[in-house]
Amino acid sequence: MSIRKVNFAQGEYYHIYNRGNSKQRIFHDDQDHRRFVDLLYISNSSSKFNLYDLNRNHNFNIYDYETDNPLVAIGAYCLMPNHFHILITEIEDSGISKFMQKLATAYSMYYNKKYKRTGGLFEGKFKSEHADSDTYLKYLFSYIHLNIVKLIQKDWKERGIRDKEKTLNHLKLYKYSSYLDYLEINRPQGKILNVKLFPKYFSTRKIFTEEIFEWLTFKDLDQITLALGKT
Repeated sequence: MSIRKVNFAQGEYYHIYNRGNSKQRIFHDDQDHRRFVDLLYISNSSSKFNLYDLNRNHNFNIYDYETDNPLVAIGAYCLMPNHFHILITEIEDSGISKFMQKLATAYSMYYNKKYKRTGGLFEGKFKSEHADSDTYLKYLFSYIHLNIVKLIQKDWKERGIRDKEKTLNHLKLYKYSSYLDYLEINRPQGKILNVKLFPKYFSTRKIFTEEIFEWLTFKDLDQITLALGKT
């Protein structure tokens, strides 16, 4: 039996990620992406929620439902075709483990029913890295949000951005990350984040976009990750 390397603690920050079993795709269409994003919101509560409401009423707005007793605070997230990233901190003891169990179970049940499959959807337990320095934690906001650049240019980290305008436009149009929420765009999904429990690195939209652009233009995120001793 595998043992998790990271022991979670309140007041600490963690990069959580996982991918589909055997690197399989876990998001195929807009409905899949929206379901996972909705679950990021609704799973973050010690109270139970009847997922039947999601299935029977397509007009039901999940973000009108006020959750209580949150398990975690989410600072950033991003969905990719076969994996996801979440920046997170605990609010209650064992909050991360409880939240991730609810999230993974609910999405797996939805996915298996929709695609008529059985068995585990994800590649074992979710993975985690402790953001054990201020430098690394701040960097993660850029790393997570810039993952989606791979969708339009796979080699951007090695060769640099070919078309900066196209890349920035792609970031602004991609709905399945928290990037738009940091641009202060008012959308229901903004309720997923609780940035008050994270350091205030980006007090304005301008500071955030400048940070993103700096990483985007000339810094190699993979090399920085290695320099910080992460994987």
